[in-house]
Order: sequence, then structure tokens, then C-alpha cells
Amino acid sequence: MTAVTEAAATPTAPPTVPPTAAASGPDTAAVLSAERAGRLDCVQSNLAQLADDLHGPDAHLALGAALRFRPRPGPHGLPTVEPALEDQLATAASAGLAETARWTAVQPDALAGLAREHGRLYVVADSFAMPWLPYHGQRHMEHSYLVAPHGERALVVDAYSSHTPWGVAAPVRWVTDWSTLPVSSLVLRFDPVPAPEAEPYGDHAGIEEYVAAYAAHPDRVAALDQLTTETWLLARSRALHAAFLATRPGPLDERTAAHVLRLGRLAEQAFLAFRRVQRGRPEPGGLLPDVAAALHADRELFGTPDPVRAAVAEVVADVVGVPADEVRAAPALTALPGFHSFEVVEVVEALEERFGVEFDPDDLLPENLHRLDGLCALVTAAGAAR
Repeated sequence: MTAVTEAAATPTAPPTVPPTAAASGPDTAAVLSAERAGRLDCVQSNLAQLADDLHGPDAHLALGAALRFRPRPGPHGLPTVEPALEDQLATAASAGLAETARWTAVQPDALAGLAREHGRLYVVADSFAMPWLPYHGQRHMEHSYLVAPHGERALVVDAYSSHTPWGVAAPVRWVTDWSTLPVSSLVLRFDPVPAPEAEPYGDHAGIEEYVAAYAAHPDRVAALDQLTTETWLLARSRALHAAFLATRPGPLDERTAAHVLRLGRLAEQAFLAFRRVQRGRPEPGGLLPDVAAALHADRELFGTPDPVRAAVAEVVADVVGVPADEVRAAPALTALPGFHSFEVVEVVEALEERFGVEFDPDDLLPENLHRLDGLCALVTAAGAAR
């Protein structure tokens, strides 16, 4: 699954219905609205459709309970926040879906037989060969859909929604011949089970290394192309998490909606930067610092609270004279107004006094002293050495 260059592509006309297909299917529930589908990627969207069909509206929001920033190796030697397919599928349990059967490398005629025997199935295949998508004949990537028998034909439901360079992918229901469907890399049967009580969870690691990899990559077109995907994924996953949080007791933090909007704008900026560089124009200078700042704000808003980090931020805030929220959100302490070398000395002394530690002189380097993460690492290491 990849969502490259989808974040801010200009909408065009929807894909033409292939001659063998016709909109139909009164025997299935309505496809997710475009608004709800707009919070989901192309693996989640049809897990969400199943969850809502089997458990009722908004059951799919549990897919957004756990929020992670755990980059893994991705295209072009760059890190990616896109989860592995199996990790994505594992989240189905949170929405009350239990995998009860699995097949791989399934031809269309075999898929027809499986659907007649087992009913509606969840399918992963190559979007390049899916005639209802604008990716058809344009882009290879893993994409999901649901399929069930409809007389002698196939009823395809695809709840995915996105703007792409080749047109709009909108939630659809199609009746088509089985022969028009692609070879399936993976076919799953899900059965309903009681959904566990979902609790919000945030896990963030490696922000600085992630941003640095994109800043240092020599192929700027490839880096910005992938960054467009990354910011698109971040924006959607945070929108889904926010929608899940809205179902919890108590008011939603007013910063949440602003943060989701901020990530959506970053996705647009990444796409525009990609297109500019693709055309041989200069790369905008502020994009990656903005990404870093947004990711730090993301950790502060959604991450598991870190008492050491909170205390270090308070010390820095007292020394510099700015709110602790600004310290936590800053990509580097040097970005704070008025921060200078004299205040670095004050910060070091204040931290040693606050935590009752003494830093190793060899560790007092700019890369450790000019970032909140670096100061936290100093405090942790000094505490462990006592």
C-alpha cells in the first residue's frame, strides 16, 4: 500500500465505469461516506466498512485507538511511517473482526468459488489492475476491497476515498464479471467477534532521525515524493485518532482539531514542494523544519506522557522565559525566541540541580544541548550513572 502524491492532487473526473460493470448491490450496506473514508488508508478503509456493517456505525473508529510514530525502512532508502500490511490487518481485532481463513495468490475464478462458499471476503491486490480506481493502468500498489457473489457476478465494495493525479477515488459499489478482477495477493475471511474496550494509546520514537533522513537524501525528487506520502498518512491517521477520541467521555482537547488541520496543510505543502522540484525549481526551505515541529507537537498531544521530558521542558521554559508547550513543540531550542549560549549554561546548571545529577563533560555537545530530546538523554544517562 502506498499513497504517493495523493495528498493535494487536483481532483479530476471520476474513473469511467468499465463496460462490464454497473452500479448496483442493494444487498449490502451503504459504503462509508467520503468524509469518514477520508480518515482511512487503502488497507483500513475496507476493514472499516466491514466493522461498521457488522457492528454498527462508528465501530471502525476503534481502528484509530492506537497511534504510533515508529518509522521503518521504506522506499528509496528512506524511513516510512506506513505500517506493514500484517500490522495493519492485526488492528482489525480492535474493531471486532476476527480473521478465520486466509488464501494467497488467488486467481479470479478461484476467488469466485471462495466467495460462493464463504460469503463476503476481504481482498488485497494490485491497484494497477482494478478498473474502478483511477490507479488503473497508472500505479502499482497494494489496495484492498470487499467482494461477494451477486448472482453469477461479483459485487465489489471499495470504501476508499482520495484525490489522485489521475482522478478521484471515491467509495463505490460495483457489479462486474469475476474475470475483470485482478489476481489477489491475499484473500481473508473475517467474522464478527465482540470488540474489546479500546483505549487511546500513543507511541513516538525517532523523530529527529526520521526528519534528518529526508533532509539529507541526495535525490530530492524521490525524497519529496515519499514525503508527500508520509504527510498524507500522518494526516489521515491523526484525523482517525481524533475521531476516536471524540467518542470518549469528556471534551476533546481544542488543540486536536488544529493539529489535524496543520498536518493536512503539511501534506499539501509537501506535494507542492515535490511538484516544484520535479519541474527543476528550488525546494522550499521551511518544509522539513515544519514537519519536525509538527511531529514534536504530535508527540506532545498524542504521545504517552514522559515525566522526564515534561520536567526538562519546564526547566528550559523557566530559563528561557517561554511557555513549556513552546519548548516541547520547538524543532530545536535555538528556534525559541532569545535562546543563546549563555542560557545553555543556565539550562545545564538548572537541570543538574533539579535532577540531582552531574553531566559527563564529554556529553556537553551542541547536538545534545540544543534539542529537548538531547537534554532528556543527558538527564537519563546521568541518572543511570549514579
